[in-house]
Amino acid sequence: MDSPKIVHHGAGEGVTGSCHQFWVDKDNSVLIDCGQFQGEEFESAGEGLALDFPITGIKALIITHVHIDHVGRIPNLLAAGFDGPILCSEPSARLLPIVLEDAFQLSVSRDEHELERYLALVESRLIALPYGRWFTLHESDQITCQLRLQPAGHVLGSAYVELDLGEAGRSPRRIVFSGDLGASHSPILPDLVPPERADLLILESTYGDRLHEDRLHRRQRLQAALERALADEGAVLIPSFSIGRTQDLLYELEEIIHEQAERTARPPQDSPGKPAQQALDVSWPQLPILLDSPLASRFTTLYKELQGYWDKEAVHRLQEGRKPLSFKQLITVDTHDEHTRVVDHLRETGRPAVVIAGNGMCSGGRIVNYLKQLLSDARHNVVFIGYQGKGTPGRDIQTRGPDGGFVVLDGERVDIRAGIESVGGYSAHADQADLVGFVTRMKEWPPEIRLVHGETQAKRSLANALVAQYEHAGKEVVISGIAH
Repeated sequence: MDSPKIVHHGAGEGVTGSCHQFWVDKDNSVLIDCGQFQGEEFESAGEGLALDFPITGIKALIITHVHIDHVGRIPNLLAAGFDGPILCSEPSARLLPIVLEDAFQLSVSRDEHELERYLALVESRLIALPYGRWFTLHESDQITCQLRLQPAGHVLGSAYVELDLGEAGRSPRRIVFSGDLGASHSPILPDLVPPERADLLILESTYGDRLHEDRLHRRQRLQAALERALADEGAVLIPSFSIGRTQDLLYELEEIIHEQAERTARPPQDSPGKPAQQALDVSWPQLPILLDSPLASRFTTLYKELQGYWDKEAVHRLQEGRKPLSFKQLITVDTHDEHTRVVDHLRETGRPAVVIAGNGMCSGGRIVNYLKQLLSDARHNVVFIGYQGKGTPGRDIQTRGPDGGFVVLDGERVDIRAGIESVGGYSAHADQADLVGFVTRMKEWPPEIRLVHGETQAKRSLANALVAQYEHAGKEVVISGIAH
């Protein structure tokens, strides 16, 4: 198959700034995502929001999901004169304006009138597509291009993109862009189902060189880590991103609290001849869970409103009368004044509490204020549940903390005396087994795969795993996108 023209304006060789331009013909193209560079890639790009490509002939923007490394350059795209539609799933159409409002205020302007005009422009361009339904992107005498979005299981509204390209005199070709694929056994969202076929697959490879820790028992590991931390009689800080990770975390904290409340209500059932197990003295039903992120609170509200996209287990909990994302112990901290009072109170009293705050890599947001005040106090602990990128304060705390090192926050050196722990299995990204399964569970395996959105080692490892599967099945594949 002679491959259609695709140029990667981000995440071709790295893991952020996703932006892929697909040419329908020599004059017309579409963008799949338009994301911001982050971490070291932000620095190497010179300016994480800048566009370094012309927009002539770009007819539409397709959004796979609303994480900032996939949508963060939309303001710049619009400012450059892009006047086409923005196509995304129905949940993403609800979430995207909130993400872009936050991004606009951080990087463009906080002027209310400018913000209102900008959001009105974005919403006027949005076309919300139901999952599984074909949409005609381009149609002429020579060529047609249709689009279909399918659930990707990464975060609410995430999708992989199927493009069917029909040309006179030849068989239709199907090109699939994976976007970010979700890991199996995630709470709230159903596991993804791969496409039936692809002639060309553009496949993410973020975790192509590793397998996640056992996800089925991650809640137990989370509970054990939190109980160890709470035994120090201080606060537990959990840096978390506003969408996806926070909602998963709340869902599992509610499960811990629910199970502990039920256990407290039952008399102990000791086996004959065996002493009762001594649990750490944590009163879960009374433990305050503080969500200190206005953005995460807004996303959580939308998650609750979009219950039609939840998986069966999550819906069953709702039917039982439980509130997985708004349980009794959950306290939202909204205003800056409230946030300041909470930070001061925890610093002065060391009261046990679990604090969830953004951002997830400690490079900004309210978590930084907690860290500046509490990180030097041994009563407190930080529990990481997500990947900490190179060059971020989160990575510095994670690697230097156990040795009593320091981190620089807002230009200040902060000594690390708090306990530091990491709990695996909370990545929203597919690991190597999930990525290989996405390919091998197709009825017709793609003869050509291009790897994107991953570091070189991750791509090479994933490519080797895919080649092994193809050879075992007696099939051939061409894999590209790996730097040599």
